[in-house]
Amino acid sequence: MAKSTISMAEAKFAAAQKKDKQARTEREKERQKEAQHTAKLRALRLARDAAEKQAADEAAAAKPAAKPKAKAKTPSRPPRIY
Repeated sequence: MAKSTISMAEAKFAAAQKKDKQARTEREKERQKEAQHTAKLRALRLARDAAEKQAADEAAAAKPAAKPKAKAKTPSRPPRIY
């Protein structure tokens, strides 16, 4: 009887180990799936940002550089004479 109790305990332990291994495998698959999804979103965001920067650079290059306005040399009031 002792042998059958030990073998039953070993069978239960083996079943628990198998179930635990399956759960770990499932968690790892989910983690990898989430990591791939995050990497895809990051790549899309970086591509969008690069396209926006390029468009902004092209728009800035197409726009002529603004010259600084020359300040008028008219005095606002006549100089004081002492």
